[in-house]
Amino acid sequence: MTTIALPRLALIGYGAIGAEIEACLKRLGETDRLVAVLVRPGRSAPAAVHDVEALIAARPEVVIECAGHEAALAYCRPLLRAGIDVLLSSIGILSDDAVLADLTQAEAEGGGRLLLGAGAVAGLDGLTAAALAGVDAVTYLSYKPPHAWRGTLAEQTIDLDHEVEEVVFFQGSARQAARDYPKNANVAIAVALSALGPDRTQVKLVSSRKVTDPLGVIEAEGAFGRFRFEVLALAAPSNPKTSALTAYSLLQCVRLDAGLPVLLLPGVKTIAMFTHADRFAETRA
Repeated sequence: MTTIALPRLALIGYGAIGAEIEACLKRLGETDRLVAVLVRPGRSAPAAVHDVEALIAARPEVVIECAGHEAALAYCRPLLRAGIDVLLSSIGILSDDAVLADLTQAEAEGGGRLLLGAGAVAGLDGLTAAALAGVDAVTYLSYKPPHAWRGTLAEQTIDLDHEVEEVVFFQGSARQAARDYPKNANVAIAVALSALGPDRTQVKLVSSRKVTDPLGVIEAEGAFGRFRFEVLALAAPSNPKTSALTAYSLLQCVRLDAGLPVLLLPGVKTIAMFTHADRFAETRA
């Protein structure tokens, strides 16, 4: 029987996602592969370390980032420069082209790879395949119960005690969705990078009384035909803004070596193409 040889693994963060990953490793009998968990000073975690130098010294082969945008911005670059792969949960940081360029340079300097997992929405592999045939339009729709949008800009946009069944409170590009709703719309950038890029991918965020847990829907059409994929994922018990499936998806990406290299994704190449075109136009002006 073939067994999975799990690489030396570390985590950034030990919140809802990190704790579920560690619990899953226990159930699988694979906790010996978890060599470090980076948390703030004063916080406890299995194999806890409190700075990136100690994390690198633990010699992980891959680090799962599951601590939010601030931590991703602080730690991804030094890890990539140290030759360590990073599976990025807070993919919304890549809505900023300057951040993407910086991490691209870090990859080139150190050899670590920035990886994308399917996260809470499956179907990204199908979307990247469709991009080869030609995609004309992509929309990501995120439906969550009203209480899951509390603590976000939605509170300033609509009454979350609404009586109607559903309210669309955001409709725009994936780039703007990730900037305005960083804790809820990381998946939007994951979808965008898989095909058309953050400016051409459309996002709708919906406060819905029809669902009790997060429902994510990807819709795409083009030369390949039409594509619709949806997942109703149970919310993490300790954080209604996060799908419980996210932790399992990230861990399984590591176990199966199935992370998607961010710099090779169709949407990233689209960003590079438009950036080059803009610079060319500036030199012609």
